[in-house]
Formats: sequence, C-alpha cells, structure tokens
Amino acid sequence: MEQLRTIYDPEIPVNIYELGLIYKIDVSPAGFADIEMTLTSPGCPVAGTLPPEVEHKARGVPGVSDAKVAVVWDPPWTMEMMSEEAKLDLGML
Repeated sequence: MEQLRTIYDPEIPVNIYELGLIYKIDVSPAGFADIEMTLTSPGCPVAGTLPPEVEHKARGVPGVSDAKVAVVWDPPWTMEMMSEEAKLDLGML
C-alpha cells in the first residue's frame, strides 16, 4: 500500500490509494501480488499508463516476485470511495 501511495492521478493531486482506485491487493506466499483497481472513468487519459505503473511499483516491494493488475469497473468508482484524507486534501470536507 505504501508504494501505491506514491502514485498520483495526474489530474487530481491525490494518490491513487487515497482516491479509492485500489480495490484489492492480495499477495501469495510465493510473493505474487494480485491487484484489482479501477479508474475514475472508462475514458481516463492514463488508462494505458497507470496500471503498468502500479505493477512496476508493486514489483519493487521487497518480497514481491511479480505483480499483475486487473482493471475492473464493478463497482464503478465514485467520489464517495475517496478516503477522508483525500477529501480533506481536495477541500471536500
């Protein structure tokens, strides 16, 4: 999670974890990280670059041997999925 907090959506000055874009992180005993994430919209301009960046950052975590990211659309992302911290950063609280 800490590595993913270093990745920011280029249009929103909040990291993708606090935005609520990461739905699941499972790491097997062998070190394989299975990550499910979404994007703010299907037409998101970073749809081609953000998932590979997440895989790259996950692979850099000690003990992770490989990582795969699946982009999912269910449930659809909404602003309610953002953490309180993200909402504070964006002046929504």
